[in-house]
Amino acid sequence: MALHSPRKAQSLDSQPTRAEGAAPPHAAPAAPVEPPQEAQIDEAVLRALEEDCGARAGAPATGRDLVECDVTSALSVPEGARARAWLVSKSSGRLAGLAVFARVFRIVDPGSRVALEARDGDALAPGQRLATVEGLARALLAGERTALNFVQRLSGIATLTARYVEACGGAARVLDTRKTTPGLRALEKYAVRCGGGENHRFGLFDEAMVKNNHLDLAGRGLAEVLRGMRERLGAAWTITAEARDEREALEGVEGGADIVMLDNMAPARMRELCPRLREAAKGRGRPLEIEASGGITLATVAEIAASGVDRVSVGALTHSAPALDLSLYLEPLA
Repeated sequence: MALHSPRKAQSLDSQPTRAEGAAPPHAAPAAPVEPPQEAQIDEAVLRALEEDCGARAGAPATGRDLVECDVTSALSVPEGARARAWLVSKSSGRLAGLAVFARVFRIVDPGSRVALEARDGDALAPGQRLATVEGLARALLAGERTALNFVQRLSGIATLTARYVEACGGAARVLDTRKTTPGLRALEKYAVRCGGGENHRFGLFDEAMVKNNHLDLAGRGLAEVLRGMRERLGAAWTITAEARDEREALEGVEGGADIVMLDNMAPARMRELCPRLREAAKGRGRPLEIEASGGITLATVAEIAASGVDRVSVGALTHSAPALDLSLYLEPLA
């Protein structure tokens, strides 16, 4: 079994430039965030465009096919007319998804020109211009909603993640979960990274995690399950053990888990337990990380991060993030 290792996608053909009057980005990730693979972007974009344009499932569709499905534009906008569009932020937040936004328009109009004026991970100010698109007017109209849906959704995730990271104040790292929109996991986990968070395991294949349900069905104790897992997987694999109480947490350490996840524990309880777990892990030959998980909110994350854990995992980053308010303005070109 191979670990998940995303390839670096090819860069866009236009480099970001700062829009006149736009606020400079601040508090962005220290290094550029590795984007999703181009194949992952294309799969998501084509599926969304085909859904919006009414293409038949399984039937290959060209950009022209998709554009011609837009009944309103076909009957109101002259064929061959050209237009320009601006992507503008209407609120403060954190940007993610510009490559996906650009790819939508390059699919519906391969001859379109997309100039990016910000980078994913940038902090945004209201009124800031983020991108300019020029192309066939019908194509811009056909791709408008799909492009906005992606960049608003992903920027919303990045924005919420950045708020959690800020609330932790460096006391603990912020990670996502597998509670993602079906089919969009690679993009949504990328958005978490744009917000300064980290990715938990991508799926069921790249990291072992013994959760409560596994233990309840295994018929064996947690330490025994973990030792058997380590024997089969080897030293290179990361193994996480979820713990509902101190007994299970200590069994996780005893069984050799790399990460002990404290599930739905009160901050005061974790503050007492973390030193005991670190003491129990001394001399076992593997470092230990302690994670808090379950019901963590912006109102509670600071106290939880200060309890002595190394990391917090928050499902809300991807399952409850509101879309960031962005708009696309269009004008005709002569």
